[in-house]
Amino acid sequence: MYEYELQQMRTSDLIRRADHERLVREAARARREADQDSAEHESHSRRFRRLRSARTA
Repeated sequence: MYEYELQQMRTSDLIRRADHERLVREAARARREADQDSAEHESHSRRFRRLRSARTA
């Protein structure tokens, strides 16, 4: 009986870890997509806003 309970605890722990890792991957993917989307929008407008100064000697 004791071994069965340990196995159940281990199984539930592995399931919790897998769920957590899945959430972390989804959050990272969403963050990358959001960063990529904002970078695409900024790349077109940034060209006109950037002021260039002459190089100093």
